[in-house]
Amino acid sequence: MFNWRLILNVLGLLAMLNGLLILFCLPTSIYFSEGDTFAILVSSAINLNIGFILWYFTRDHVKKIKQKDGYLIVTLGWLALSLGGCLPYMLSDIIPGFSSALFETISGYTTTGSTVLNDIEGTHKGILLWRSLTQWIGGMGIIVLTVAILPILGVGGMQLFMAESPGPSASKLHPRITETAKRLWYIYAAITAIEVVALKLAGMTWYDAVNHSLTTVSTGGFSTKNASIAAYDSPAIHYIISLFMFFGGLNFTLFYFIVTLKFKDVAKNEEFRFYLGLVVMASITITLALTILDFGPIEKNFRETLFMVISIVTTTGFATADYTLWGPLVTLAFFLLMFFGASAGSTSGGIKIVRHLLIAKNGMAELKRLLHPSAIIPVRYNGRAVEQKIIYNILAFFFIYLTVFLIGTIVMTFYGYDLLTAAGATISSLGNIGPGIGDVGPAHNFASFPESAKLFLGLLMLLGRLELFTILLLFLPAFWRRM
Repeated sequence: MFNWRLILNVLGLLAMLNGLLILFCLPTSIYFSEGDTFAILVSSAINLNIGFILWYFTRDHVKKIKQKDGYLIVTLGWLALSLGGCLPYMLSDIIPGFSSALFETISGYTTTGSTVLNDIEGTHKGILLWRSLTQWIGGMGIIVLTVAILPILGVGGMQLFMAESPGPSASKLHPRITETAKRLWYIYAAITAIEVVALKLAGMTWYDAVNHSLTTVSTGGFSTKNASIAAYDSPAIHYIISLFMFFGGLNFTLFYFIVTLKFKDVAKNEEFRFYLGLVVMASITITLALTILDFGPIEKNFRETLFMVISIVTTTGFATADYTLWGPLVTLAFFLLMFFGASAGSTSGGIKIVRHLLIAKNGMAELKRLLHPSAIIPVRYNGRAVEQKIIYNILAFFFIYLTVFLIGTIVMTFYGYDLLTAAGATISSLGNIGPGIGDVGPAHNFASFPESAKLFLGLLMLLGRLELFTILLLFLPAFWRRM
């Protein structure tokens, strides 16, 4: 039924890749000599050895991935990576508790940005780099990375790519899935490198520029500062990060169109136009509200509002201000923005704008069908008719997403949290956002949450990152039946 040898073989490859990525932090650890070198070396060795054992004893597997195998590999792969990735925190004693270390790691890989660290600036720099790196590799997807560099998966890699890539569908830039994955990673790496240089020129150290670039383009939100981006009193840095957060929220196919000079395809894209319009309208409206309420100079209000709007819409989670102090109406506006997400095919979390667009278009089409019962009125997106099965899928996604949100909020109230905090913690985890509302706003973290609550929120992060269906399918008895 399941190709278990293949599944374990891919998990072994992922574990080895995880071990190699941990080693990337070794030069930083040695350079700063803060006592985390041993933890990084041992963590890498454990991942490499376990991965090698799994890979070696299953290397004679049948190289064919079925759809069910793909879903199982992606889910188990993210769990395995999170378990292996939390070792540097635990062995360095930065985060000694297993639940807290796993929470931080899942938050990294899923690009959520929630943290349990109270003193980020006092944390070893090698460990902080690993923390940032988990978001960067999680942003585009560790499975997509594996497909890009391991052609051994061949055509079967499509099942992994489709099971993990964010959004209703995964865009292919090339007929071969390995070439698609490679091109996505080339674009991703190039944007990151450009931001590193821009932030260095704006006044950051190379170390901070690298860390913040890794977590900006991935729309992750981990910072090397306790106060996040608010620690930098530099409009240039704020605007640069705002711009690259916006880039992180774009469908990466659009970057490919830009590189190939297909600007009309970008301008015609309905999701892009809605995404840009949402950011502009929300920023202008909230800026005017803050200026009227006398929260400060209009430029400062605009800069902080623009930054926070993009941060929330793209589910990045960086902060230059605490929007919960801007009054209940503005707080409500930010809470509603948490249910949008940016573009499908981007590194952001959330529901995604294309789903909102298609739901709205389907609603308008239904009204027209009531007026003209005999007419055939398709839902169109970017000039093309959308298949009805896609509309059904999106309707199901909305229903399940809101159901999981309500269940999560109820569960968090059982821990004694007020409704605002319970709802804020749930949507920040499910939407991979980071900051929420209530006691989990931009000025707070999750350090005081009970261990079991952290594990539950970690599950919500994985559900949100893998777009619900990939994980929820595993809970259906039909998934495990022999076909």
